Amino acid sequence: MWRSGETIVRREVWHGRAWAGTTVIVVEDTDALLATYLPAGAPFAFPEGDWPGGRHPWHGRGAWEGHGTLMLQRPGDAYGVWVFWDGDDRRFAGWYVNLQEPFTRTAVGYDTLDHELDLIVDPNGDLEWKDVELLDERVRDGRFTTAEAEAIRGEAARVAADIDADRRWWSDDWIAWEPPSDWRPAPLPPGWDGA
Repeated sequence: MWRSGETIVRREVWHGRAWAGTTVIVVEDTDALLATYLPAGAPFAFPEGDWPGGRHPWHGRGAWEGHGTLMLQRPGDAYGVWVFWDGDDRRFAGWYVNLQEPFTRTAVGYDTLDHELDLIVDPNGDLEWKDVELLDERVRDGRFTTAEAEAIRGEAARVAADIDADRRWWSDDWIAWEPPSDWRPAPLPPGWDGA
């Protein structure tokens, strides 16, 4: 388990290789929940290499912009719930359900892989599906097989049904969460992509 305030590496791993990485700060780490914070200015890195279907979609971005975001994920879940804020007054902008590989712990942090498809729940509770067509493109690009894409859609439909039925496991208490004032982005450690 990691300590609150500890910086770790969040990697996206595709076909056994690190495809993208950034640093996040641990908010809470228990048997039931890993909560991490991606602060504004957290650096992104994208290893060179021959990637079927092309480079990571965020390739070219240097760092996370805007407000930081809180990432909530449970062991075994094929999605994480991100909390977004907006504006100078840091008002709650909504929940962002990021379909992804269940996270696995590593020596330097954790690994996952974004599944492209997302669900957005606005502050009023309205649900919107995001990047449905983009998932189809990723199948054509060779990033996902047709069967993988169907499994991703199935997971999204299951989570959407839970949200519609007001069966969310995450608490509205996270809306008011704020990072300590001394939490700052950290550089990626040497060898982060091979750990």
